[in-house]
Amino acid sequence: MIYLKKILPLSFLLFLLSCGTETPSPTPSKNPLAVQTKNIADPFNDYWYQGEAEITSYDLEQARYGEIREGNAVMVFVTEEFSKKNHVKLDNPSRSPKDAVPVLKLNMTRKFNTGIYPYSMMMSSFTPVDLKEFPNTLKVTNSSQEWCGHTFMQLNLGKYSYESQLRSYFESEGDETTRLERTFLEDELWSKIRIDPRSLPQGNIDIIPSTTYARLKHIDFKNEKATASLKEKENEMHYNLKYQNLDRKLTIVFEKEFPHQIISWEESYKSGFGPRAKTMTTKGTRKKSIMLDYWSKNGNEDAHYRKELGLE
Repeated sequence: MIYLKKILPLSFLLFLLSCGTETPSPTPSKNPLAVQTKNIADPFNDYWYQGEAEITSYDLEQARYGEIREGNAVMVFVTEEFSKKNHVKLDNPSRSPKDAVPVLKLNMTRKFNTGIYPYSMMMSSFTPVDLKEFPNTLKVTNSSQEWCGHTFMQLNLGKYSYESQLRSYFESEGDETTRLERTFLEDELWSKIRIDPRSLPQGNIDIIPSTTYARLKHIDFKNEKATASLKEKENEMHYNLKYQNLDRKLTIVFEKEFPHQIISWEESYKSGFGPRAKTMTTKGTRKKSIMLDYWSKNGNEDAHYRKELGLE
């Protein structure tokens, strides 16, 4: 069963979740509307506006340079108020309520080693909770660090297109700014699953590929053609995405029932370069999921949460 969410008026969402700063942020308030409607089942608000983030760890098998590397991935989902104008988190939404858009933010990290040197990659997406009023994700960023150097990508939604920025240490890429036709983003699929799986695109679609895949493959970043489908398998839902021109497949497995947690994913494509490149499959498999106000857990005594998530 897929639940319908109830969008909270902005006036009720004055304090949402935020990462800690040098000056401690106020404790996020629980959903005040739930007090007034406590006899009405509202699982979306009850789950996502309880003053905590959902943190899920995954065993990672990452294809890189024609070999599978073991590592960890983490997904952190949290709600916050986002600036429609400036595409940044609002520190005080009450000062500009007309500019505030409730979003479900995803920070997705991957960490793995290639021989002697490590990779650290992170994708952040900011997807409005109200998909009817805001059907497109407002912003995506991606950073990749390894011993050769680091790169950064950013997508910002405009009126008719996404502005794509790339900052790279590679000569062939350098600093680039381009515009991509406004369409679906692969990086927004994860949040749309959590908000409402019925919003997932199906059939023959135009889509902008994953920024993580783009950084690993150094592809010409542009709109692509793909075929997408959503299938039910017992208590799971399987979302399948096949690109026509990239020789790449993605499958995301998630729970059929709300809150639709991501169980696992697989992505298959050629890893390595030149004639030695071969098709390999990257996998992420869920280990542990907790709800936690992690921004307040930054003391040495809080390190046990990493062990709980299997990240030590």
